[in-house]
Parts: sequence; C-alpha cells; structure tokens
Amino acid sequence: MITEVVLPGQVEPEGLELRTRPLPEPGPGQALVAVEASGVSFAEQQMRRGKYYDQPPFPFVPGYDLVGRVVSTGPGVDQALRGRRFAALTKIGGWASHTLVDAGDLVEVPEGVDAAEAETVVVNGITAWQMLHRVAKVRPGMTVLVHGANGGVGTTLVQLARHSGIKVIGTASPRHHDAVHALGATPLDYRDPDLPARVRALAPGGVDAVFDHVGGEGIVDSFRLLARGGTLVSYGTAATRDVPGSSRAPVLKLLARLALWNLLPNGRRAHFFNLWAGRRRRAAFQARIRADLGQVLALMAKGEFTALVAARIPLSDAAKAMRLAESGTVAGKVVLVADEDARRSGEEGAR
Repeated sequence: MITEVVLPGQVEPEGLELRTRPLPEPGPGQALVAVEASGVSFAEQQMRRGKYYDQPPFPFVPGYDLVGRVVSTGPGVDQALRGRRFAALTKIGGWASHTLVDAGDLVEVPEGVDAAEAETVVVNGITAWQMLHRVAKVRPGMTVLVHGANGGVGTTLVQLARHSGIKVIGTASPRHHDAVHALGATPLDYRDPDLPARVRALAPGGVDAVFDHVGGEGIVDSFRLLARGGTLVSYGTAATRDVPGSSRAPVLKLLARLALWNLLPNGRRAHFFNLWAGRRRRAAFQARIRADLGQVLALMAKGEFTALVAARIPLSDAAKAMRLAESGTVAGKVVLVADEDARRSGEEGAR
C-alpha cells in the first residue's frame, strides 16, 4: 500500500488528509520510487490557499520534489536503476511513501549524500543554479542582493554565489543574521525602512543582480538598486500569498511591470524565472535539469556545500511540517521524511 498526503481543498494545514491506496505497477518509461524525503516549499504553501499559478484541481497530493530509491521499473526502463537513490522534480505527488516517476526525470544522488540533505537542493538547487548562471550570468567579483537569504532558495543562492567568487548581500530578519553571515553573506534587516540606502552603502554603484521572491511593491526598489547592466531576477510573489483573490492576477501584474522595465533605455534587465520553461521540449528540459542539479549535488558530495535542513518531520505529520515552514522562524528547508512502517509495507508489496 501507498501512504500519501492529500490536499483536499483550501484548508488549514490540519486539513491535510492521510490516505492509503494499493501500490501501482510502473508503466512504460516509469520507475516506482520509495520516497525517503520530500520538501515543504513555498509552492505548497500557495497551493493550499489555491494561489499557485497553475496548480491542478483539488484534491491532489502535493510534493514539488523528492529523493528516494527505485524499487521497481516499468517496460523500457533499465532494471539496474533498482535500489539506487535518485532525486526528481515532480511539481506534485512527492508527499507519499511511494510515487511513480518518469525515468527520464531521475537524477542520481551521489553515494554518501544523505537523502534529506540532498532533498534541500532539488528544486532549490536547480532554481538557484539556473538563476545565477543561466539568467543573471553572474561572474566572479560581482555583487548580488539575495532577498530571503535564510530561506531554502536563499541559502542555496548565497552558497552557490560565494562558491563562484561573488559578493553577496542577503536580507533576512535579525534572528537569522548569524546564519546568513556564516554562509558568507552580509546580512541586512529586510524590514529596515532604510534598506535601499544600506544596500547602496555596501554597493555604491548598485548591485549586479537582485534575486527577489517577494514581488509586490518592493520589487520597485529591487530594480532601482541595480547597477547599469544589472539583472533583476524575480521568482515569486510571496507578498501576495495571503491576499484573497485570483492566483494569476499578481503574476500577470508582475510580468507586465517587468516587460515595461525592459523597454527602458537604462541598460538594466528584468526577468521572471519559471523553472518549468521549455518543458515542452522534454528531452532537452530533462538534460538541463540533470546537468544543473548534478552540479549542485557534486558540490555537496565534495563537502563544498552545506545543506540546511530546518527540520526532519515524518510524512504522517505533514500538518506540523507545513505550519513550521510557514512560520518564518527557521533557516533552511523543512523536509518530510519517510514513515518507516509505511515505507516497509510498500517495499514488501513491490517484491
């Protein structure tokens, strides 16, 4: 049997439901994965409010990414995958003891890398790597501003930037400043009304890139803080998470604003990062994911990247994990880990 967490509708975290169903057989091109870890990201927080831009209709199983071991394979899939640990980007379905994954979406996790630690860099690592190197195209010696430098994507951005020889200014609440500083960034209070002036004091000519997951009216300051030739990378609308109304309106407003800024003759660029862009060219998309996530996992395996696991919480206690992730009190990523009894039951059924 599979144990899975179901989001039945727009509910509080305590409204998440735990259900079981028979273990499915993998179809052509698929692998059945025993999930060891799946993260609680901002996407799930939006989904439970019905605010994620293209979420499926309720009910569904959340879980944007996962790490686990292949227990069985379908026709056309190499049986040598069985027993090996992989990561996968799923968008939904990861909050389960087992799930079916397209074998082409699997990215091997180096031996010796802990499952929960690897999980912290699946969606976060791909997002951070692509924003830094594919969108902003930062270079050694540059200076960047990372908003939310204590969060899952933020801590990953800081470390990858520092590894590339880039100076980082990171915003966070004061209680997280020590953690942000330990990662190599200069911390600033995101609530400080003089934040733009404090950034200018550290980067008088402006910063070379800003990574902004907040959106809202604060995005204006992010754009103004850019040096000539700088790049604003927007990748979320956290400011409107709890605002009633359409999930699409804030995103469309943001896209329109960014498009307008790109018309200005000031040498600055503005982008909205969409992790799923180019997915229609499936083979190329999968190859890009394997390459970029592979880079981050390799750094982790070498000990050059520190995974920040805010908490490891059993799958059956998903409500607690959601509450903690939404509290804003932790640094790093909250990770759901396998309930051992549920995992053993599913593995026995797969034999």
